[in-house]
Amino acid sequence: MSQEKFLEPWQLRAAFARSLSDMYGKEVPAYTTLLEVSHEVNADFVATHGADAERLGSIDRVTAERHGAIRVGTPVEIAQVARIFGAMGMHPVGFYDLRDASSSSVPVISTAFRPVDRDELARNPFRVFTSMLVPGDRRFFTRDQERRLDEFLGARRLFGPELLRLADRAEAEGGLPAVEAAEFLRLATQAFELSREPVDQAWYRELEAVSAVAADIGGITSTHINHLTPRVLDIDDLYARMTARGITMIPAIQGPPRWEGPDVLLRQTSFRALAEPRTFRTPDGQVVEDSLRVRFGEVEARGIALTRAGRAAYDTAVAELDERAAGTTEAERQRIGREIWHRTFPVTETALADQGLGYFTYELTSDDGGRGDDGGPGVGAGRGDDGGSASHDRPGDAGAPAGARAPRVIRTPVVYEDFLPRSAAGIFQSNLTEEGAKDAGQTGAERDDDWMAGALGRDLNDPFELYARQVQRSLQAAATTLGVAPETLTTPTTPGGQP
Repeated sequence: MSQEKFLEPWQLRAAFARSLSDMYGKEVPAYTTLLEVSHEVNADFVATHGADAERLGSIDRVTAERHGAIRVGTPVEIAQVARIFGAMGMHPVGFYDLRDASSSSVPVISTAFRPVDRDELARNPFRVFTSMLVPGDRRFFTRDQERRLDEFLGARRLFGPELLRLADRAEAEGGLPAVEAAEFLRLATQAFELSREPVDQAWYRELEAVSAVAADIGGITSTHINHLTPRVLDIDDLYARMTARGITMIPAIQGPPRWEGPDVLLRQTSFRALAEPRTFRTPDGQVVEDSLRVRFGEVEARGIALTRAGRAAYDTAVAELDERAAGTTEAERQRIGREIWHRTFPVTETALADQGLGYFTYELTSDDGGRGDDGGPGVGAGRGDDGGSASHDRPGDAGAPAGARAPRVIRTPVVYEDFLPRSAAGIFQSNLTEEGAKDAGQTGAERDDDWMAGALGRDLNDPFELYARQVQRSLQAAATTLGVAPETLTTPTTPGGQP
């Protein structure tokens, strides 16, 4: 009798990402168009650039890659979310405060659930940006609104007991048998479907006057996928193709400008939130048809993860860009951005690594061609990369076949796996019909990474530490094989060379 198939966390994660994508495509047809255009752009980019296109991950990974976004209202709800994603090998990483990241009213704090180990990221890098409302922040909500929000949110149940039971079992046992896995995936997908239950019109509109994001969280009795984001290799090309298809895009691509040097961090854009039919219950008890604009189609292009020093340089550059480009056209903003970037960042990956601004792994490869991070090619000359490499003699190779060469150490960029609060808030703001209301004279509620960890009941991973650990492990493995000190592998052996 054959043993029943057992699904490990990464398999649950991959299946859940596919299930969500299928569901969201049915609910938001424009998302299917976004996927089609993303695949076209990626195929053309690979055809043009060859192996260099996989500098930041294999095309298989990029094609399968998604990030989702959800919104919840309370610490209890976000702790339950952590249990569900924990079953899929997804852990909370980073703390994002969107309350001050935009001029519009976005009263939420966030974290991201994702795999943290390199091998798990390579298997499936699905991540979910998860935002939570802050009803106690007086810049947005009165004391009476906070009380009513607490009552409303406390009375709803987003996730059923069977879903949570299966989630806890999967996390404790490292997966689920096939039958239970199928039920877990069904219930998890169902939990994020758009509810057809009539919305309390007066309550929703009251919250909407404060923030459309607040209404989407605290004005309904359920949650849902707010957007599901594919990854694209050329986001500028995608933006142009979507526009050519008649899809209304938000006014700009968020994040770093397009320039001649290395792509860093994250660039994002989206099509505008679409009017979706919803039913409302009026104060006199009638059920009427109306529409809401809360869900949109986001797409992203990922670059190199920056070190703390690199991120500080990025934040300073963005602040200067915001000041200088205020009130200008998007074309002028991009021009100013490129000028600032040329002053802030080097134009090659080698210099980015040598100046300690970006994270890179170091791996051995043989003459027949090695494979680098996430299954991508070990050597490449992507935009801003000089494509160099250096050789290190391996001790004890006296018995190697005649003519055999010593392995080389290849430096490969680490993909940025996380998010940018300013960009996330910019996407939210660009999809709002109204700015909402924010009283800057009031004192905001204190929230930080320690508070978030307490709400989750779990450690909150520091993204910088995760990237640094990945680099150190690669250095140690290569150095041990070569019989050298790890620090010798990070120093170029020739001018401009790339170890």
